[in-house]
Amino acid sequence: MFDWRWEFVWQITPRLVEATGRTILAALLGYGIAMVLGLFFALAQRTRFKLVNKPIREFVEFIRSTPLILQIFFVFYVGPQFGVMLSPWPAGMIAIGLHYASYLSEVYRGGIDSVPKGQWEAATSLSLSPTRTYYRVIIPQAIPPAFAGMGNYLVGIFKDTPMLSVIGVAELMHTANSIGSEHYRFLEPYTMVGVIFLLISLPTAAVLRKAEVKIRRKMGLR
Repeated sequence: MFDWRWEFVWQITPRLVEATGRTILAALLGYGIAMVLGLFFALAQRTRFKLVNKPIREFVEFIRSTPLILQIFFVFYVGPQFGVMLSPWPAGMIAIGLHYASYLSEVYRGGIDSVPKGQWEAATSLSLSPTRTYYRVIIPQAIPPAFAGMGNYLVGIFKDTPMLSVIGVAELMHTANSIGSEHYRFLEPYTMVGVIFLLISLPTAAVLRKAEVKIRRKMGLR
């Protein structure tokens, strides 16, 4: 029988709001790591040095071919066997950052490949070094076409933060589980978690779509 208790909802709302803040922070930190590492992975795979590009390529494929939850367990539980002792928060951020960096590297790659070859030739004629060519000419032109994919992964990383609860990161799902266990009621906390994710994910996706349209218009694209 459906037994919804509004008084219980008002009672647990402050804890869920606080957990929502931690969840957003986890998503933003993980995404920040993913953006930086993803660009590094993309550029490393384009270098002519096989000692660099081949291991990076294999590493990216390995990360993309294994589930995120396994990577979270590996960083947190296996890391100490190699002398890497991390608390839940850093371990979770590293795992989720590495996971999404592998996907963002492909988004960056697509953006870089979309830059006309003439831009490379122009940079070469100006005697720009490869580093200056990438950071002053290529990357600024590669980001706008890649914006849509980057935005999708921002929403995706937010929805994947509940996986961090398996190692004790006190995000939204972990808090809902704790509330349910304490009060022996799971209907309200789980429903509220679903509503909160919708209230954040849907507007974020809409804002990203509008930003993408504006960027494409500035570039003269439809």
